[in-house]
Amino acid sequence: MFEYAYADAGAAGGASSLLSFLPLIIVIVVMYFLMIRPQRKKDKEIQNMRNNLQVGDEIITIGGICGKIVKTKEDTIIVAVGADKVKIEMMKWAVSTVTKQSAVRAEKTQEKEETSEKKKLPKRLKKEEEVAQVVEEVKPVAEETAEVSEN
Repeated sequence: MFEYAYADAGAAGGASSLLSFLPLIIVIVVMYFLMIRPQRKKDKEIQNMRNNLQVGDEIITIGGICGKIVKTKEDTIIVAVGADKVKIEMMKWAVSTVTKQSAVRAEKTQEKEETSEKKKLPKRLKKEEEVAQVVEEVKPVAEETAEVSEN
């Protein structure tokens, strides 16, 4: 008789132990979405920026050195610094920010933005936009014919 009583208490105790871990699990999940995930996203963006360094980009290093990239290699870059154009070779991971992109990359990104803006519109909006353009083109012609018919 006592064996059955302990078995029931054990089953109820197992469920209560799972419920006692629930707040801990919720805290871990919240910490993941508030701390770990944004940091990984930021690290990914920084790594992408460092992998896309090109000749002509103006950069600032983590040490505060400002310069222009003269040559890129697999893991290193050569930066021209100062008025004398002193060349310094450093690792790509030492780049903190890109202050000014090279002219070639700036043109490419501008073209991509223009094409992406055109692609983002749904078909209905594209048709409405085309209709609005046609109406604007026809409007001056309609005004001229109205003036001619009045005279």
